[in-house]
Amino acid sequence: MSHRGSQTLRLGALARVEGEAALHLTIHDRAVVETKLGIYEPPRFFEAFLVGRGHHEPPDITARICGICPVAYQMTSCQAVERACGVTVDGSLADLRRLLYLGEWIESQALHIHLLHAPDFLGHPSAVELAREQRPAVERGLRVKQAGNAIMEQIGGRAIHPVNVRLGGFHRVPTPVELGPLAERLRRAHDDALDTVRWVSGFDFPDARYDGQLLALRDPGRYAIDSGTPTVIMDTAVDAPAEQTASARSFPVQDFEEHVVERQVSHSTALVSELDGRHHLTGSLARFAVSGRWLHPSALTAAREAGLGDPSEGAVCRNPFRSIVVRAVEVTHAVAEALQLIESYTPPPRPYADVPPRRATGCAATEAPRGLLYHRYDIDADGTLRTVRLVPPTAQNQTAIEHDLRCQVQSRLDMPGAPPSTTELTTLCERAVRNHDPCISCSAHFLDLTVDDR
Repeated sequence: MSHRGSQTLRLGALARVEGEAALHLTIHDRAVVETKLGIYEPPRFFEAFLVGRGHHEPPDITARICGICPVAYQMTSCQAVERACGVTVDGSLADLRRLLYLGEWIESQALHIHLLHAPDFLGHPSAVELAREQRPAVERGLRVKQAGNAIMEQIGGRAIHPVNVRLGGFHRVPTPVELGPLAERLRRAHDDALDTVRWVSGFDFPDARYDGQLLALRDPGRYAIDSGTPTVIMDTAVDAPAEQTASARSFPVQDFEEHVVERQVSHSTALVSELDGRHHLTGSLARFAVSGRWLHPSALTAAREAGLGDPSEGAVCRNPFRSIVVRAVEVTHAVAEALQLIESYTPPPRPYADVPPRRATGCAATEAPRGLLYHRYDIDADGTLRTVRLVPPTAQNQTAIEHDLRCQVQSRLDMPGAPPSTTELTTLCERAVRNHDPCISCSAHFLDLTVDDR
């Protein structure tokens, strides 16, 4: 809608990002002066209604926060409570947990790549239209996703909100024979994953750069997923090469809340976060920067061939549009590692370790598909939860997304010639948001966009 001296864009019910929110841009004299990503869904109060529950309940309750990444919440809550209770789950039980987590990575990343993100690069409004033109590519993505779902069903009991996870391990563990069909499926999925990397690496990527801090876990010797130390890749100069190796610093997970501070803003029902007073980004780009050298060899080769540089030498990708390539590389890694875990699997002597309660505080962080997820539980001697803190990746990424949108819109406004049209700005903003794959509430719709040009 256009008026004298102003321009207003309204876009509702965008169905390729999970959740609902509004984006407000204010432009004056071809300069972006304000960017607000307003999450307007009602608060869900999981932290509040966990208080007073038993210490064994968070894995089942927090899984309901997200239908796409329930395992991330289950694994993080298990580790945090177990640390409070002085229990370490290791050996085959830990391997099974990682295998389950890898299944979630495979299905979630494959979904984002093929159904949510790829249409942006190929000029289609949805995966349905994309499938009419590139049916084999979409079918390949669905096969990979189904392989991840199969892992979750076998180990977790079902693909959505798994029911086999419990504090200390699982209610039941599989036999090697039961895992055999998964291996066959994953071998085919590995070929599909490599083909996906080749496919997305051929897309046309606009020039863009996220110059803020990157935050991910670091677990030396392997690609951090279910454990690690929070590590920050510092922001770099705007004119630095995109693949430049950056300096890093780490801090203990128990100090997470001293560094990542949440606050309420008037335009969002979700808390926003800052890392030591500045915006930061979690997710695939951050993980690749921190842990890329520990990718599976097939994923390392795929990353090099896709033009991401050499992760073994500390390559960093800061172009949000190329996050789709990094996600495809991560899928390749997840499939390959899942195969290794299945081939080396030996059933544990018991399906779970006992986790008796004690009065203590426990915290943990893992890497959900969309980024670093943090949980803290304060527990009474009888196992009652006293306080709970959950910090999801999308809440952390809000200010980074706002910053990225501001930069990308401003870059377009700075181009010579006529100012961008309403359609151009809308398309740019949609694509910029989807680069970060925000999971606002794991529902179906995302964006209302309003641009004031005054």
